[in-house]
Amino acid sequence: MSRNDDLGKLLLRLGVGVIVLFHGAAKLSHGVEWMRGPLGEIGLPGVLAYGAYIGEVIAPLLIILGLRTRIAALLVAFDLFMAVVLVLRHEIFAIKPMGGGWAIELEALIFLASLALFFVGGGKYGISKAKSKWD
Repeated sequence: MSRNDDLGKLLLRLGVGVIVLFHGAAKLSHGVEWMRGPLGEIGLPGVLAYGAYIGEVIAPLLIILGLRTRIAALLVAFDLFMAVVLVLRHEIFAIKPMGGGWAIELEALIFLASLALFFVGGGKYGISKAKSKWD
């Protein structure tokens, strides 16, 4: 593996981590109570809304730091999947009215980038030194 591969993984980690962390900051500022309604609509208990703190605060921080990157990336991917299911499911097959493009393109990009991090790992530029299957 070349040094450029690890630099690419670092850039991917920073991109995913920082973007998702901004969503987490909004949840910390405004709470997750609003999520109880959408969760209830699909038959899930409202207490699961607190999982957003794991997927949008803790996991992105781990990704940025390069600590347990694979498992953190999987948590972010699940968080994005749930965001689409809970809030954006009606837009899965929609095109944006202004400028075109897929209505959920940002969510899809973050979801796929998180899955990519799960499969390739965080690279050598991170806190994790032991290269287990979860780093």
